[in-house]
Amino acid sequence: MRDPWRGLLALCLLVVSVSAHGPTNPFAGQQTPQDPCYDDTGAARRCIPDFINAAFGKEVGVSSVCGRPPSRSCSVVERGDDRPSVRACQICDAADPRRAHPASHLTDHNTAHNLTCWQSENLNSSPHNVSLTLSLGKKFEITYVSLQFCSPRPESLAIHKSMDYGKTWVPYQFYSSQCRRVYNRPSKAAITKQNEQEALCADGHTDPYPASGGLIAFSTLDGRPSGKDFDNSPVLQDWVTVTDIRVVFSRPQLPRELGLGANGGGRDDDDHAAAAGSATALPTYFYAVGDFQVGGRCKCNGHGARCLKDKEGKLVCDCKHNTEGPECDRCKPFHYDRPWQRANAREANECLPCNCNLHARRCRFNMELYKLSGRKSGGVCMNCRHNTAGRHCHYCKEGFYRDLARPISHRRACKACDCHPVGAAGKTCNQTTGQCPCKDGVTGITCNRCAKGYQQSRSPVAPCIKIPVANPTAVVSSTEEPADCESYCKPVKGNLKINMKKYCKKDYAVQVNVLDMETVGDWAKFSVNLVSVYKSRGEPLKRGDNVLWVHMKDLACKCPKIQMSKRFLVMGGSDGGTGPGTGPGVGPGGGASGPGAEHVGLMADKNSLVIQWRDVWTRRLRKFQRKEKKGKCSKA
Repeated sequence: MRDPWRGLLALCLLVVSVSAHGPTNPFAGQQTPQDPCYDDTGAARRCIPDFINAAFGKEVGVSSVCGRPPSRSCSVVERGDDRPSVRACQICDAADPRRAHPASHLTDHNTAHNLTCWQSENLNSSPHNVSLTLSLGKKFEITYVSLQFCSPRPESLAIHKSMDYGKTWVPYQFYSSQCRRVYNRPSKAAITKQNEQEALCADGHTDPYPASGGLIAFSTLDGRPSGKDFDNSPVLQDWVTVTDIRVVFSRPQLPRELGLGANGGGRDDDDHAAAAGSATALPTYFYAVGDFQVGGRCKCNGHGARCLKDKEGKLVCDCKHNTEGPECDRCKPFHYDRPWQRANAREANECLPCNCNLHARRCRFNMELYKLSGRKSGGVCMNCRHNTAGRHCHYCKEGFYRDLARPISHRRACKACDCHPVGAAGKTCNQTTGQCPCKDGVTGITCNRCAKGYQQSRSPVAPCIKIPVANPTAVVSSTEEPADCESYCKPVKGNLKINMKKYCKKDYAVQVNVLDMETVGDWAKFSVNLVSVYKSRGEPLKRGDNVLWVHMKDLACKCPKIQMSKRFLVMGGSDGGTGPGTGPGVGPGGGASGPGAEHVGLMADKNSLVIQWRDVWTRRLRKFQRKEKKGKCSKA
């Protein structure tokens, strides 16, 4: 019975273990890892690539390499245990991979079980300058440069850097036991904030021992005062930035410094000594390096977490925070609302898009506006579309006004003012209401009609003029008895229809605007403005100012009925009256003579048609005009 209980106990422990770790997500392994350039809330934060040995696997240009032709070289081997060192010799043959020491051994995988060395030619003349040039292919921010030697360390060497892919070089660090003599620099110099970019010369790391495996390591920030505040030191940021590193070995350890003669005894590592020929007679001094390292990070200015190769095979940053460029050193197009800045631990300094309300695709940065805004916004939109204007495309351009029913970001947020070319004083309207600036006497949102108390003129300068003040008596009264008027004529009542027959019987048909009246004897002289002429027999009538004559007795019986400041259709002629000019008229009391030949103008009497104007008659009267021209009046 013990085994079943053990099985049950194990099952319970498994359940407790699973519940303690919470529910498992079957898709946990498929989730996309979080972008290190953004936090859990999606806010931008500083991100930097991994720290690497930037030299690993890179090709190194060397000014000297042994093995062409094969040569014999000797070196001191320390045996330890207080036993004396011995001299070992070997053959370098570039044609034999087992005996070759090419430049690729400088940056390959180097371990205690895989010790490979680059070796220069044997040196037998002075100066003994040999250089190693490493191109990183991109800007890196480096922390150290280290060299591990397979030969004794040089007595003097210089490290140079380039920031422009080898076009120009500047000193980075010097090592020598004779700094003043070799490099004209003091061996001990103080570093201050004023000379943080100055290359120093150190007299350490130049001892001849150890004879093999010695290390020279240069730290780029060690001893620099601003190193603790690197984020806020553009000087040091520039100091650690490199694209290429060059190491120049200026002077080897001399034979007496190694304690060996020029042709000291030794043992060959094989029987190929004869292949070296006469080389055995020469001093066998050389430079040999087993490991060349450059520790640092791909420079992305805090806006990228990794570097990738582009389509051309060049190493570039995988930029975030709306930045671009090989080093994420500029803002993407349209992200110029604030200046580009390097990210730091406190602020990601993400590039922000310009606020153009969806009306522009390009913008530029203006430092003055940025400062005036309290360093918040400096973007200026370019080529605003959809009839907008302003640094943010936030208002309508001249000739347009805001449609408040739509947001400013809408492509139809601005409507055309459509100001009347004659009635408006300009093309610019109110940005909010759309009201055009009207000339005197003109009204309407687009200035397309005359205001109350004004009438249309024929002048484009003053399209609406003030209507003259009429006489106090708008309708002339009569002293005639109503019975006389009823026996004489019947005033027009209600709407009177106009037909082709009436049109054909009249000598003239005009639309007039009654302006003023004065009495001339027995006649009323109306000053009128001929707005339109629809018919005119005899002497043609022209639009403009004219005179309408009406006998006072006809006017008293309201045959016709005329009011001031009104428009009327006047059709007169052969039915008891005369056409334009002079002619007899008949009044209520009997015959009355016309106004006389000296009074030129229109005349209306009881037989004339004088009715208040209606706009719908315009098309009908034009239609009658066309029919008259076709000879339809003779049939009517």
